[in-house]
Amino acid sequence: MQGVGKEVPARVLRRHPGRVEDDHQQRPSATRRAQAQEHEESRMTGAAAPRLVDIAESAGVSVATASRALSGRQGVSSAVAERVKEIAESLGYIGNVHARSLAGGTSSSVGLVIHEVADPYFSEIASGVMRVAGHRGLSVQMCHSGRDPQIELRQLRTLIANRVGVIVVAGSGYLDPEAERSIQRELSRFTQAGGRVVAIGRHQHATDAVLPANTDGAQAVTRHLLGLGHRRIAVVTGSRGLTTVADRLAGVHRSLDEAGIPRTDVPVVEAPFTRDGGKAATLQLLEHHPDRTAVLALNDDMAIGALSVLRSRSLRVPEDMSVTGFDDVPVAADLSPSLTTVRLPMQQMGEKALELALRPPTKRPRRVVMPATLVERDSSGPPRRG
Repeated sequence: MQGVGKEVPARVLRRHPGRVEDDHQQRPSATRRAQAQEHEESRMTGAAAPRLVDIAESAGVSVATASRALSGRQGVSSAVAERVKEIAESLGYIGNVHARSLAGGTSSSVGLVIHEVADPYFSEIASGVMRVAGHRGLSVQMCHSGRDPQIELRQLRTLIANRVGVIVVAGSGYLDPEAERSIQRELSRFTQAGGRVVAIGRHQHATDAVLPANTDGAQAVTRHLLGLGHRRIAVVTGSRGLTTVADRLAGVHRSLDEAGIPRTDVPVVEAPFTRDGGKAATLQLLEHHPDRTAVLALNDDMAIGALSVLRSRSLRVPEDMSVTGFDDVPVAADLSPSLTTVRLPMQQMGEKALELALRPPTKRPRRVVMPATLVERDSSGPPRRG
């Protein structure tokens, strides 16, 4: 890799017979603009970062062509543009290619990464983000990761390539340290280039964060079931590789410990953190643990799936089986029976996250904890006798 500020060798700027490039001759003005852009980006992001000339050399194109391919300007074939972008991504260049516009604060776009677009929890958060963005005259680009860290990483790089000035990452983090390192590395490059990042529900990132009181909420709903007299409880949950699941399970275990109930007496059934996952987990629960009197779902989507299965099996709620959820999505109060759950202020979480991102940065990450409140409704009651 060449040093920052060094003149780009002439061989990089000349056409060669075997080089895949544009169909027209490069103009000196375009080359000079690309060199100036590269020099500015290198100055802002540090000598260790890959430069535009490195991308051009790897792709076998000129610096001007690489610049146009990465910025989406005309004059580059789609095949060449795609190749340049792939190389830039593999070298980690996408994170700093727009450093100048980010550091100058000129972007009017916000990137929002959520786990599940069909989950009302995330749609409520998105609503809060968009409300603040609308008041500030900002546009929002939203991505859906499906709780896959590799997809999330690609989406972050795409948002950065699209020149957003702020990224809000909503949803659980990952217990896999390698997955988290890759994501944090990309976010760190973005902030070093002048971008702003806020996480919702991720306490392990070194960024500003809005944190729901997941552990306290899970402890409260478990106490509620224990207070009704339930001792044969089962938990249905998403992957234990998610930090949100770990935090909520910690609250369940805390209440079990207080009541003197061994944790091993309470089965935990894992499935996708979705409505279909709730159905699958409940079917498994009924097959392997038919003596249970309460299903404690770690989000409302799974609880709704559980209610569907119990209804299909002619099991009454709460007479035969109590069901509780977590989040208090808007439909929870309208279900039949209405769902006992833990309320999180989801819209306010989205609003607070973007408000934090738009404030001047501080030396230390800011943490805003949002309360979790037990909401008792009709889906929970005393256990059946016998």
